[in-house]
Amino acid sequence: FKDKTILDFGSGTGVNCTLFSPERYIGVEPDQKRVMYSKKLYSNYDFKVLKEYSLPIENESIDYILIISVLHHISCADIKTYIEEFKRVLKPNGKVIAIEPCMYKHKPFCNIFMNWLDQGRFIRDEKGYIDFFHKDGYKCDVLKRFTKCFVYNELFFSACLKKY
Repeated sequence: FKDKTILDFGSGTGVNCTLFSPERYIGVEPDQKRVMYSKKLYSNYDFKVLKEYSLPIENESIDYILIISVLHHISCADIKTYIEEFKRVLKPNGKVIAIEPCMYKHKPFCNIFMNWLDQGRFIRDEKGYIDFFHKDGYKCDVLKRFTKCFVYNELFFSACLKKY
């Protein structure tokens, strides 16, 4: 990610920022208290409040959008709006990198446990996540499927705009 601009979508308390250069990192978060906390903890990094569905970012200015365990907190209708915003802010060769909890048909116990444990109301299966991006003109690659703590399934994938 050297010399690449990173947008951390749903940056929470800002812990991911330390992986990147302060000059190339922007965290966006809808919770103003978390943004204030992030700014206090990591004062040399840029954090912004996400208002409504509009990313406070210039057009075609982002190389990578990082989404770590955020989409499963967002309804289907709202995700579609954000995916449109991702198109607007990504540079032509930009990518979305996402890690999300994921339901798997062959792991019913894990699915029940994840629904009970996780506060996200919209945990989807792999097809559910990928289809959001495909339908909006993105090419997706599943990079890895893995399980944390024996019962928490996760999907690691990337999405970039298709070139026509």
